[in-house]
Amino acid sequence: MKPFNPLTRRQFIATAAAIASTLAMPGITFASTSTVIKKDIPKSGEALPVIGMGTSRTFEGSNDQQLISTLKAVTQAFFDLGGGMIDSSPMYGSAQQILGQILAQISQNKSLFAATKVWTDGRQSGIEQMEQSRQLWGIERFDLMQIHNLVDWETHLQTLQQMKAEGRIRYIGITTSHGRYHDDLQSILRKHDFDFLQLSYNIANREVEQPLLSIAQDKGIAVIANRPYQRGSLCRKVKGMTLPDFAQEFDCSSWGQFFLKFVVSHPAVNCAIPATSKVHHMQDNMQAGRGRLPDARQRQQMIRYFESL
Repeated sequence: MKPFNPLTRRQFIATAAAIASTLAMPGITFASTSTVIKKDIPKSGEALPVIGMGTSRTFEGSNDQQLISTLKAVTQAFFDLGGGMIDSSPMYGSAQQILGQILAQISQNKSLFAATKVWTDGRQSGIEQMEQSRQLWGIERFDLMQIHNLVDWETHLQTLQQMKAEGRIRYIGITTSHGRYHDDLQSILRKHDFDFLQLSYNIANREVEQPLLSIAQDKGIAVIANRPYQRGSLCRKVKGMTLPDFAQEFDCSSWGQFFLKFVVSHPAVNCAIPATSKVHHMQDNMQAGRGRLPDARQRQQMIRYFESL
């Protein structure tokens, strides 16, 4: 039997510092490697798991039973491992229809935080589209309704404010992707009140840190990060490479977890929504929402390491 090796003084200090930095993050629930990390939605204090699930591309397709069976297993794994937010949009083809079929068939989905978008012009068209989405999902109401890519945002904002006041939705959001409309979005966020902001953010695309993420923090707006893997390009870049040793400091055992932990460790980011059609990828994604998150020093170390590859 090997003798027990106690922590050296340096190791003890480093471990204690990592735990202390995680505990110090506002609105974050500290977790062991066996429990789910959650962050508080600023406007309500409601805790939300930091890893959600996107449906763009992965849930799009024909009404194929083999596809639905595969996605059913992926979605069940998401809930079994503590998932909450699922994000979709009318823009994603048949994604909402397929998602609704799956939600009706699986168990343990009481933790669902249902988020979709309105993506059309005109007040009545928006109302009809949102109601169609609700019926496709098969739910009583959405937790979050977002204005997709700023389409007719002034019209839809008035509708959503009324729906929220009536209890027909719980939160109001606005989205962008591909780096589009950032200047317009800054102006909108400064002048109007939103509960959520969704945008593209990952270790290779950090342009939203200033000023959009800063504005969100200042105004108490929860942030959802889409494209955390840059549509797979980040994973392709590191394929076959070994993780750096320092990744162990924040309980990271894969490159997927490395990229997700970077995203959700930003103080302004509440949730990342990677999309996958494979159960083992979902299992790996969800593991990123457990254990420790990198602190500010480790985040800079991650950036330097990734940029050196």
